[in-house]
Amino acid sequence: MNRGASNSQPAGRRLAVLSLAALGVVFGDIGTSPLYAFRECFAGSHPLPLSEGNVLGVLSLILWSLILVISIKYLVFILRADNEGEGGILALTTLVHSSSPSSAGKNLLPILLGLFGAALLYSDGMITPAISVLSAVEGLEIITPALGPFIIPATIAILIGLFLFQHHGTASVGAVFGPVTLVWFLVLGILGILNIVRAPGVLAAFNPLWGMRLFLENGLRGFFVLGAVFLVVTGGEALYADMGHFGARPIRLVWFFLVLPSLILNYFGQGALLLIQPGAVRNPFFNMAPAWSMYPIVFLATAATVIASQAVISGAFSLSMQAVHLGFSPRLDIQHTSPTERGQIYLPMINSILMVSCIGLVVGFRSSSGLAAAYGIAVTTTMVITTGLFFLLVRKRWNWSLPTAVLICGIFIVMDLGFFGANIAKVLHGGWFPLLVAGVVLALMTTWKRGRLILAGKLRSASTPVEAVIRGLEESPPQRVPGTAVFMTGNPYGTPISLLHNLKHNKVLHEKILILLVETADVPYVPAARRVRDEELGLGIHRFTLHYGFMEYPDVPEALRTVKLGDWEYREEETTFFLGRETLIAATSAKMALWRKKLFVLMSRNSRSATSFFGLPPNRVVELGQQIEL
Repeated sequence: MNRGASNSQPAGRRLAVLSLAALGVVFGDIGTSPLYAFRECFAGSHPLPLSEGNVLGVLSLILWSLILVISIKYLVFILRADNEGEGGILALTTLVHSSSPSSAGKNLLPILLGLFGAALLYSDGMITPAISVLSAVEGLEIITPALGPFIIPATIAILIGLFLFQHHGTASVGAVFGPVTLVWFLVLGILGILNIVRAPGVLAAFNPLWGMRLFLENGLRGFFVLGAVFLVVTGGEALYADMGHFGARPIRLVWFFLVLPSLILNYFGQGALLLIQPGAVRNPFFNMAPAWSMYPIVFLATAATVIASQAVISGAFSLSMQAVHLGFSPRLDIQHTSPTERGQIYLPMINSILMVSCIGLVVGFRSSSGLAAAYGIAVTTTMVITTGLFFLLVRKRWNWSLPTAVLICGIFIVMDLGFFGANIAKVLHGGWFPLLVAGVVLALMTTWKRGRLILAGKLRSASTPVEAVIRGLEESPPQRVPGTAVFMTGNPYGTPISLLHNLKHNKVLHEKILILLVETADVPYVPAARRVRDEELGLGIHRFTLHYGFMEYPDVPEALRTVKLGDWEYREEETTFFLGRETLIAATSAKMALWRKKLFVLMSRNSRSATSFFGLPPNRVVELGQQIEL
């Protein structure tokens, strides 16, 4: 069986360090689900009657969901689909797309599905911090109802602090993420054991027949409870998306030896509590804990939810950077927060949007139960898309036989569609929010991609081949001036408009001319040895192409410092960068709807400048503009 997993397998001390770090980042989302998931089955928007049969049935569904969806689907199969070590739905989409480069039209649907799945993860980045932190702070009301009025303000204060901290990066607190999360999972397991010993009969839920019996006895209500059960596996996509940070082996090791046992023990402990004390259904997690431990448990739960939120926010930053480099987003302000870890980045605009959205969700829904109705639809839709893309990958790239691919992916899609169907019922109760966010983000991404293609076509049709310009320069040589001129372009064959404008108006050329093109590959990282491709065109003119992966930051001056052309080398004080700046005018045509053109123009005007994005020295940049009618 072909596979895409990385060959590097950490061991010993390095494996232990990576496993602890993965525990703190990868499992935060799924590790905080016990705060609200089991409760929603009996006190959510489609609650089941509280009975022994229903408790055992729900526990059986939770257990086998964790085993089938997380352990088998993601840990055994999906984690094998890595793009040179990187995971996530955009990485999977690029793998599928690159499998059939000659049939771009046929690949349009997978690309759109991948983009929609990525767009849904932005809504997940808004809902997860809100529901996680709010569900933890709600423990204050269990301590004493008098603290109830402080839950919303305290949640908002914690969220504001979390987002304001983002510009410092995760490096300064990364060392404590793993240990805190380790304590959290140990506490989950201990609380579960303390309650299971009081009602050991709850262990009968290991029999999957209890789950089947739940469906038979509760009918449609039993089916809809899957929407609440799904909350226990909402961190599955995070496991895949964060694979590039740690590798598949540490993630699998931590899951099977710590996270899965701790989660199972805690959910079964909550079930045992309800069998003994049905009145605890309002918040079974915090009612599991002894009274003397409530304050430490609330504090630990809050810390765990902050860590889980940090992972989701960082994921939104990484996703945004990938979208920029793959051409689905305008240039954004991307700040690196660590001198050694290139994956640690901060995007001010995305951070502000997430913070305002989280606060709005807390104020609007008022409780974690209210937010639970909005949660789940985004992740389950993404899971369905992931399975579909995985099927295309194993057929096109890994060359699985059709029966094998249908059997494996068919089992996955049946599970995914079951959860998806149950979550559809949440749309009117708040599930509309993630769909709305995803729709807006998808419209923005596709508008930007389409607009850039139209703009590139306009520029290409108006450009002059470099060879023709060089022949003209040989016939009528202009005056040459000392120094180097770098003309940046997006057209690999035509002459940059900025070069023609400079020649037309200034009537001079520099001694050394570099026509520079920056390309993003369908892989996360490009080795330094393959970064630069040089082509000499004559008359001291070179065409350079810089290759970057979609997880890399394009630093043009740094790349030029590695280039040697005879006795020439890059010197900032002797180099001028010429950029073209287009003033776009939206006009009615059949290529794109007028409203999308206006949206594209607006996005272009608010895009980060090329000078900043490519790391160019501002005092060495000259911009030459032109008007273009779309």
